[in-house]
Amino acid sequence: MKITIFKITLLLTFLLGLESYSQNIILSERTKISILTCGTGNESYSLFGHTALRIADETTYIDVVYNYGAFDFNTPNFVSKFAKGDLDYFAITHPFNDFMADYTYEHRNVYEQELALPLDLKQKLFDNLNTALSSGESVYRYKFIDKNCTTMVIDIINTTLGEAAISKKTTSELTYRSILYPYFDNHFYEQLGTSIIFGSKVDAISDHIFLPLDLMENLKLSTFRNQKLVQTETKTLLNYAPLVPSSWWNNGYSYLIFLGLIVILNLKIINQIYFFSMGTIGVLFVFLGFYSGHLELANNYNVLLFNPLLILSFCFYGATQRKWLYYLALFSLLLLVIYIVILINKVHFLIVLPMIFTNGYLLVKLALKHNKRISIII
Repeated sequence: MKITIFKITLLLTFLLGLESYSQNIILSERTKISILTCGTGNESYSLFGHTALRIADETTYIDVVYNYGAFDFNTPNFVSKFAKGDLDYFAITHPFNDFMADYTYEHRNVYEQELALPLDLKQKLFDNLNTALSSGESVYRYKFIDKNCTTMVIDIINTTLGEAAISKKTTSELTYRSILYPYFDNHFYEQLGTSIIFGSKVDAISDHIFLPLDLMENLKLSTFRNQKLVQTETKTLLNYAPLVPSSWWNNGYSYLIFLGLIVILNLKIINQIYFFSMGTIGVLFVFLGFYSGHLELANNYNVLLFNPLLILSFCFYGATQRKWLYYLALFSLLLLVIYIVILINKVHFLIVLPMIFTNGYLLVKLALKHNKRISIII
């Protein structure tokens, strides 16, 4: 969501006014507080859906949505801050009708689950939300698994209730990676990219709610004061048939054709460029692992496939450096074997298998080509 400086100024003015105004608002018995779960979309920012909070009171003419998914594209050094994990996200409010208009335009499903809370806790949650907005407490550092629009909604509700009423109730032995992987169906290169850039953290068993649709399912099982937290059926506010994207290039066929051509052509310059590219990506993974605050990028064993040492194939290529290319190829093959052992039971094994084969084939060819004695003229 792009928020301009002008819009932010207006937004802050509105929120300050809302905080002052809301301190004098006493919600009525007709107040409804609900969690809105927005379905997935085909844009990269919408692949996982969205979570928001709605507070509606016909008596006081309030019908507002609290959205923890806003950030400013105009932030200085936006890309570096996002990569490092220093980009500030924050909450904003929308009139309910405007919020629904956005999702109607995007043809995305919206579901509503009303929370069964006593009036005093509804009032407390309403006050807490507005205080957080005006004081800056709603500003947070985005973390893909640990801190996002879904976890922020859970946190403020649980804090208001004074207990972890909303927590993971569904039983599953799935890892974070296994849970995320299907969300990229029909988005091949996004699926490939996240498979290789995520490190070992996402291979842990999921122990908390971090995705909107997961929250929706767990809310059905959540309780508060020995009663169901959501006592009514989930209401469908918007329902659209899923649109399956199609692309002539963003698919597995282009991926296989590209790697297949590299193997079939087996040209020195192409092989060098390929190895240099793989090594450069590996250097990027190592850098992000140390630089970024996103723990999902740390301890990335995919660097065994994207071996930074492959960059040296440029430096050592030449008749007098055959032995170094031979040793480089053997060592890289050893790392590739270790990588296969690590990856064999991971959900993304098949998607990277063509690259494993390509690397292995080219490295074996490189080793065989340079496993020769260097002629010495006496």
